[in-house]
Amino acid sequence: MNPPRRTSRFRFLDFVEAVGNRLPDPALLFVWASALVILGSAAATSAGWSVQPVRPEAVMEVAADPTTGQPVARAVLGADGRPMVRLAEVGDPIRTRSLLSSEGIFWMLKSMVKNFMEFAPLGVILVTMLGVGVAERSGLIGALLKALMLVMPPRLLTPALVFLGVQSSMGADAGYVVLPPIAAMLFKSVGRSPLAGVAAVFSGIGAGFSANLLITSLDPLLAALTQAGARVIAPAYEVNAAANWWFMIASTALLTALGWAVTSNVVEPRLNRRPPEDGGPLPAGSTSLTPDRPSPTEWRGMIRALTTLGAGLVLVLALVLIPGSPLHGDGQPDSRSPRWIVAIVPILFFLFLLPGIAYGRAVGSVRHGHDVARLMSDSLAATAPVMVLAFFAGQFIAYFKYSQLDQLIAYSLGKSLAGSGLSPLLLLAGFVVMAMVVNVLVSSASAKWTLFAPVFVPVFMLLQISPELTQAAYRVADSCTNIITPLNPYLVLVLAACRSHAPSTGTGTVLSLMVPYSIVFALFWTVFLISWVAVGIPLGPGGGLRYTP
Repeated sequence: MNPPRRTSRFRFLDFVEAVGNRLPDPALLFVWASALVILGSAAATSAGWSVQPVRPEAVMEVAADPTTGQPVARAVLGADGRPMVRLAEVGDPIRTRSLLSSEGIFWMLKSMVKNFMEFAPLGVILVTMLGVGVAERSGLIGALLKALMLVMPPRLLTPALVFLGVQSSMGADAGYVVLPPIAAMLFKSVGRSPLAGVAAVFSGIGAGFSANLLITSLDPLLAALTQAGARVIAPAYEVNAAANWWFMIASTALLTALGWAVTSNVVEPRLNRRPPEDGGPLPAGSTSLTPDRPSPTEWRGMIRALTTLGAGLVLVLALVLIPGSPLHGDGQPDSRSPRWIVAIVPILFFLFLLPGIAYGRAVGSVRHGHDVARLMSDSLAATAPVMVLAFFAGQFIAYFKYSQLDQLIAYSLGKSLAGSGLSPLLLLAGFVVMAMVVNVLVSSASAKWTLFAPVFVPVFMLLQISPELTQAAYRVADSCTNIITPLNPYLVLVLAACRSHAPSTGTGTVLSLMVPYSIVFALFWTVFLISWVAVGIPLGPGGGLRYTP
């Protein structure tokens, strides 16, 4: 097969693809990353590397009160009229723990199974796939796609997929499992590159993860960490879980438009150079593009499935709204999220499973209980590469945390940025860039914010930047680079969706598709945030822009 013709317009992306495809399998990337953490922890321990945790404080002085003449403490103001900040040491220094020590080696052996079982995305993927697998393999999803293509204007397919990707964060990480294969089939059914469909929806899922029209489980989680950081300065400070809501609603529209533009002007033109077997579009006039209308049996099955889905949604809504119901109120005892958000993955499991069974009974693909078990088994068999990756990814994350390299790197970068003497806006921009870079290594939003919030939230408060604005800046930074890190644990699912249509797809192919989205989202979303601040619009309920000591 001849390689796609190179043009100057796409030369950089072709280079990214060629280099990226030389990377090993995603599971092996985590093996190498784990090895680097092991060696790095030993080297850092031998070198005696340590970092002193710090807490930002205003520089104080004693002066005479102009009214009473009594000595009082007051903040020292800089030339810009803002309080001067110093970083005060807190607690004992943080030192690395070597994984090559006797204790470290024993810990790696002892915790190996635990590290695998506690890898958070694994449960989400497996539980979701049990329900999605029944809906897909019973024929329901295929029939719905055929029906959708009868009513969906082709020109709106791209923005619809980007928007669905952004909104999928309502279901935690389930969007990574459900949407990429559907997007590929939708694009292919209208003669467009299936890889472009995957790229469009992945940009919304990953790079637009923080944006949404509704409050998701991420909002109360980040708000709790932001509040803890704010209370370093103001012990009674409260952060509303919806403090970034209005900004995130506007961001949803922005990212949908940006994802549409990048797909239409960069990603698809580049993929259109490829033959169909390499992920390109089907040629005009192909019999595969002949409209395929659902049969009467399929229509009957879809009606039963949608009726079942509607009944399920009504039941869930009742359980959420009726006081005393299982899903009413906040999750307890360890979560401030609404209960329905905490239970969203099991809810999605049933909302896919039951309509899938109803459709299967109508068309004959599900006749007995063992048919449902067989469909579940077949769908889980397809997740074998995910489980292999989860094993090694779980080890890498646990090793990184045990060695305390995560804290040392975060505090080192944080102290450098906080003590740089930059103006507040430049400091905020520097923080965004730093978080984007760290996100390539550690993609968990909560893990990074746990480290960053105690340092940066108080620093910015002393510069009269509100905790809510600092949190919004972090959410922008955390999202944009999710789609270009080879260490994203969900990358294997995106690869699988691409390889089902283009078997030669490698890690570099996916990265070259996503780099344009990441660059455009990072630039425009950051400028959008700065413009929002310049205009002075609150970020959400209780989400002011300035903090006044």
